Amino acid sequence: MSASSSNTDTSMVDPGQAARVAFPNAKINVGLQVRGRRPDGFHALDSLFVPIPWCDALEMATPGTQNDVALHLAGNAVDGAPEDNLIVRAYRLLQKDFPLPPCDFHLVKAIPSGAGLGGGSADGTATLTLLNSHFSLGLSQARLETLAGKLGSDCPFFVSNTPARVTGRGEVLTPIDLALDGWHIALLHPGVHVPTAAAFSWVTPDDDRPGLDEWAGSGPEDWKGHLKNDFTAPVCDRHPEVGQALSLLQEAGATFADMSGSGSTAYGFFKDAVEWPAVPEQWTRWTGPMRG
Repeated sequence: MSASSSNTDTSMVDPGQAARVAFPNAKINVGLQVRGRRPDGFHALDSLFVPIPWCDALEMATPGTQNDVALHLAGNAVDGAPEDNLIVRAYRLLQKDFPLPPCDFHLVKAIPSGAGLGGGSADGTATLTLLNSHFSLGLSQARLETLAGKLGSDCPFFVSNTPARVTGRGEVLTPIDLALDGWHIALLHPGVHVPTAAAFSWVTPDDDRPGLDEWAGSGPEDWKGHLKNDFTAPVCDRHPEVGQALSLLQEAGATFADMSGSGSTAYGFFKDAVEWPAVPEQWTRWTGPMRG
């Protein structure tokens, strides 16, 4: 397997290659409960996952220019060895059952990595769907969700990519309608990396409370004061920049604001387009309209 990186976001498809493009989007957590530990060692979770229109760009080109899968990176830095990237792991997963030819993948990374937004999970799941579609593998949505679950707990969500209540370790999906049409969302990533294992060690699991099963049809005005992320307080205690990001969103007029995942991106929902306050230059910020 080969990989290269680049600082350009233009297509690298060679003449004679066919290309397909996907735009894997991020997600946020609205409410995130850490409940008891499961027999398999994972924590039981309960959260509302909401897709947001902040996207990477992923291009798949065939036939590949190498004798194996090749991954070319541009945009934001992506940590880890190429073979550990979920794009490559998704290719390898399907390669076990299907005679896939060599493929080139070109990823332009916009979603911050390790930020609680599921960007890597979205990229890996998009790879499964691109390969399934391009090579007519005939995999059903249920089968894709099962395969995605082998890549990571967040991955099955991105197969249907619609709001869902997510339970289990993240693999049990129950579609949910939310009142988000007309709202705007703003995100601030202060550049803090929060190791997932450490974040779980800061939280006390609590199974003796109502789950998130009665929030169908709800929206940001309903969530304020009721839904919270169990990771937010301990992460803010240890990384004040995250608390600062939340305060900036609230000062800008967010109806509801919280942190996504185990950190460290803060988000806020606004009734109108966001007028940004002064934000530290090194932070990443993004805003856009919601749908549905």
